[in-house]
Amino acid sequence: MKEWDLRKLQILRALQETGTVTAAAAALRMTPSAVSQQLAALSKQAGTPMIEARGRGVRLTGAAHVLLRHAEVVFAQLERAGAELDGYARGDAGLVRVGTIATAIARLVVPAAELLRRSAPGITLSVRETEAAEVYEDLAAGEVDVAVSLAVDAPTARDPRFVLFPLLADPLDVALPPGHPMADAPGLRLARLAEEPWIFGSRGPWRDITLAVCADAGFVPEQAHAAADWPAIFSMVAAGMGVALVPRMATSGGLRREVAVRPLESDRPRRRIVGAVRGGAEDAPLLRRTMAALREAAELDPTVQRS
Repeated sequence: MKEWDLRKLQILRALQETGTVTAAAAALRMTPSAVSQQLAALSKQAGTPMIEARGRGVRLTGAAHVLLRHAEVVFAQLERAGAELDGYARGDAGLVRVGTIATAIARLVVPAAELLRRSAPGITLSVRETEAAEVYEDLAAGEVDVAVSLAVDAPTARDPRFVLFPLLADPLDVALPPGHPMADAPGLRLARLAEEPWIFGSRGPWRDITLAVCADAGFVPEQAHAAADWPAIFSMVAAGMGVALVPRMATSGGLRREVAVRPLESDRPRRRIVGAVRGGAEDAPLLRRTMAALREAAELDPTVQRS
C-alpha cells in the first residue's frame, strides 16, 4: 500500500487552484523549484506523471485529477477532525465513557446526558453499567473516563490514581410487603423490623451497607433470602417473603409497584454516591463539563440529599 505525503497532495491541489507552479509556490510560501521537486517526487511515487507541459505552463494529468478526487475526501475529513479537536480542547465536543452503578443511570447519568445535549450537543456519553467496586478498576485501566459509584467502595483520598468528587447522599428506605403491620406505622424505626426475615445480597457492598445500617439500629438482620438484583428483591418483598433495605434511587418507576416503601426519617440511613476521574484528568475541559453536568443532575433530583 502506498503511503501518501499530505504535503505533496496539498501542492498538487494548490497547482490545480492557481494554474502555475510559480503561483502555487507563492500560495504555499515555497520556491518554484521546491514545488517542482515535490511534484516530481509525487509522480515517481504514483508511477505516472502528475503534470504535463502546456505551452509555457503546465497542466494536471488525468492521473493527477484521480488522485486529487480522493485527496479532497481526505482533506475534508482532516478539516472535520480539526474542528472536532478544537471542540474537544474547549470541552464542547468528544466522547466520554462513563462507568456507573445501575441505580445511578436513571437518576444521575441520563439527566446529565440530557443536560449536555442541550448545552454541548457535541459531547456524547457512552454508558457502561458496572458493579460498584469494579468501576474503579475500569477507571484505572482506562476503560472508562468517569466513574459513578458508592463512596464505600471508593479508593482513599490519598490514592494518587483518582480524584473523587461528591455527588449526593441517597436515603435508604425500607421495602415492606403490602398489608404489612408496619406499612402505615408513623415514625417507623428500623429496630422495629429486627425480627423480620430480611432480603439482601450474599456479598458485595449492599450486603455490607445493610449489615452496617442494621447494626447501627441495634440488631443483626436474619437473612432469609440472598439477592442483589433489585427487580428480584422487590418481587420477593411483594410476595411477602421478607423485607429489604432499598436505596431511594432504586425505587422509581415500576420497581416499587405492589410493595410499601417507607422512609426511615428517624434513623436517616443513607449511602453516598461519588464520581471519580483519573488523577491529572480533572482539568481536561471535556471531563470538567461532564463532571459539572453530573453535579447539576444531582442538584435537580428532589428525592435525594446533597452529599
